[in-house]
Amino acid sequence: MARDSGRNSERSRPEGARRLLLAMLERDQVVREDLVRCGTLFESYDRRMEEVHLENAAGLEAILSRHGWPDAERFGADGQTAAWTILMHSISRPDLMRRGRELLAASVEAGSTPRHLLARLEDRIQTLEGEPQTYGTILDWDEEGVLRCLPIRDEDTVDARRAAVGLPPLDEDLARRRLAARTSGEVPPADPSRKAREYEEWLRRTGWR
Repeated sequence: MARDSGRNSERSRPEGARRLLLAMLERDQVVREDLVRCGTLFESYDRRMEEVHLENAAGLEAILSRHGWPDAERFGADGQTAAWTILMHSISRPDLMRRGRELLAASVEAGSTPRHLLARLEDRIQTLEGEPQTYGTILDWDEEGVLRCLPIRDEDTVDARRAAVGLPPLDEDLARRRLAARTSGEVPPADPSRKAREYEEWLRRTGWR
């Protein structure tokens, strides 16, 4: 109970909530890096990773309820980035991701948050819902083990949409992210078909489909 009281006290102030967001993100990254080292990050949705994502989602939900979207002016650029990353990883919580999208959109319209953060979140939600993405920011490994964009709506005009929200051209971004994946040691799943089946089951179980 004392620990929960302490966390509630931290969340009540932007600086305290910022520290919690940074701590939650650090835990997320520690588990992710461990899975990359083991070569299993993309094999399936690892139980440990999902547990961390769910716990972090609950922490973010409490912060959103108290403060709204954690913009950079109140929470610092690192606090805002942490909140956005945690929201992007809250894939087991469709309700929270959709609520976060509304709060983030309001913050963007107020001029408090960069538009590209909302664009990336919109793409993530669209792909989880089984729809083509708008900006081409969500990638996955194909059957040949190549990192590619998931389907994009009106792909011929995607670079114009990306430019409007402050994103670089698609080909440039894709090359950069493929290089980053190689540099960090990320590898595609050994059995893409099995992973695809498990992913579809997870999407239905979680409520995205």
